[in-house]
Amino acid sequence: MGWNGVLNACTVLKSRGILVAMPAVESHEEAVRRELEKVLRSPGFANNERLSRFLRFVVEHHLEGKDHELKESVLAVEVFGRKPDYNPRQDAIVRTEAGRLRARLSEFYIGEGKDDPLVIELPKGGYAPAFRHVDTAAAPAEPALPAVPVVPAKRKPRRMVWPAALGILALAAGALTWRHSVVSRELVSIGVIPFENLSPDSANEYFADGLTDELIRNLSLIDGLAVRSQTSSFALRGKHWNVHEVGRQLDVDYILEGSVMRAAQQLRINAQFIRVRDDFALWSGKFDKELTDVFAIQEEISRGIVNSLRLKLGRGRRRYETSIEAYDLYLRSRALHARLGLLGYRPSIPLLEEAVRKDPSFAPAYAGLVDSYVRTTGFKNVPDRDDMLARMRAAADRAIQLDPLLAEAHAARAMAYARDANWEQSEKSFRRAIELDPNRSMSRGEFAINYLQVLGRNPEAIQQLRAAQKSDPLSPEIREYLSYGLLLGGRPDQAALICTGLPDDFPAKPECLGRALLGQGKIAEAIQVLAKAGNKGYLGIAYARAGRRAEAEDLAKKIAPNPFNELLIFAGLGDKGRALEALDRFTALGPVRVGRALNYPELASLRGDPRVKAIRRKLGLPQ
Repeated sequence: MGWNGVLNACTVLKSRGILVAMPAVESHEEAVRRELEKVLRSPGFANNERLSRFLRFVVEHHLEGKDHELKESVLAVEVFGRKPDYNPRQDAIVRTEAGRLRARLSEFYIGEGKDDPLVIELPKGGYAPAFRHVDTAAAPAEPALPAVPVVPAKRKPRRMVWPAALGILALAAGALTWRHSVVSRELVSIGVIPFENLSPDSANEYFADGLTDELIRNLSLIDGLAVRSQTSSFALRGKHWNVHEVGRQLDVDYILEGSVMRAAQQLRINAQFIRVRDDFALWSGKFDKELTDVFAIQEEISRGIVNSLRLKLGRGRRRYETSIEAYDLYLRSRALHARLGLLGYRPSIPLLEEAVRKDPSFAPAYAGLVDSYVRTTGFKNVPDRDDMLARMRAAADRAIQLDPLLAEAHAARAMAYARDANWEQSEKSFRRAIELDPNRSMSRGEFAINYLQVLGRNPEAIQQLRAAQKSDPLSPEIREYLSYGLLLGGRPDQAALICTGLPDDFPAKPECLGRALLGQGKIAEAIQVLAKAGNKGYLGIAYARAGRRAEAEDLAKKIAPNPFNELLIFAGLGDKGRALEALDRFTALGPVRVGRALNYPELASLRGDPRVKAIRRKLGLPQ
């Protein structure tokens, strides 16, 4: 029985003196249109007219029964303004934008739309959209028909009889239940274990780490693969592991592992690609080559994995043909970042500057320079700060010019824009970085803490950090960032759980846990933990809250001049005058650091003060 049959049945009941209360059943078209409008209102689409127009066009044509018109040639003309003689072999605009649309939809349903009952998808291999109902994806069994009670025809007054109405409606279950045979194509999740250095010289370990990192980067650019980020992978370095345990920790289906032996200019690399569920090697490769062939080896390993999974190589990949000297310097800089954290960025600058001198076309080195400039000038008022900021801006522009499809280049430029309080361009660049490589966790992490939290958009920041954690579950930096987002959101108990789970050797763990304990009101415990933290400002707050004012004052004297820590301590002591004086000195570090700090719960007492509002205006921060 179709919908007309249901209506006829209801008419019969009505003629017998029974008023049938029809339940409000949303049609498929209504549900799709409602979901479409929600997606288009989201930040990822509201700021991208091209993708919004693309999505609306394919959805509207589908609802009008015109899937047959959703061809590459039609879309090129109707959506992207190409001429009628458009040649897809010479212009890949439609295929390129389709890949971006899929990535943007995936981002939406990881974050804001994660609980939506209807999911809009653009399956690979075509341009007709598909719609998946999350709660009915498995096509439930037909419901049993409830008994229909006998109702006398002459009974008055007319009344609502729900069981009777539902009994008749149940006969049309096929007309009321949405069933779609479209199966969502899941991403293939991969973890890359740090390649083992078998070289006689342990100093070559950085090369094995660098190769691992570059493989993660290359695989992340392949459409259909979800690759765990460097920080989660490198958390397993040097540990004894088995396939099933690593698969559980990284939440992946496949693992890539291998070894590197380097002797002078000769390389020997072994790699194998393992399926976690049965510990089966799907692919393996052995390479004996000159060091000059390192990029070819990375490409060959990536292709071997893709072929073993029968996936099509994604577009937008770039193979860098750089010199061995430049590449070696680049890997050394990344090794400093990985080993020393924030302390490794300043000494990495000379290495990266030398790398771009040796190869002025090597985009990743320019992106690394921007990252190092940003972090160095953002945490200390270094003597050559102004010159470094100028070089930062130039390097950001150069990285994009050299490779407009390099995710970290866009993330680096986003950071540069934020340092200049150019918020609109910063957001566009961060979103472009995420669009190009949704699995790069640090793009999302930096977007969260250096943009969204600075502008007071903490709920969005938490969404981005949750998505980053999914692609990088073992990264202590991402977990640290998430804990601070939870603190800003007034959830110290959840923050404490995350901080407690950080590795004991993670430098920021005492500060993370101490701040969470302060938020919970556990002052005595916070003091014990914060005494081990490198940042003593929070310890001063804890002293002040414990009534140990003299110790807080003494600590402020010992750490001076340190405007940020002084700001924390004076705010904790309730001394607004000295706190604002310290804040004024702190503004030298720029809008990102100041804007984020002013949203900290520890500095809530300063908000609303006219002098703080004046500082915000001066730095280009919203009120």
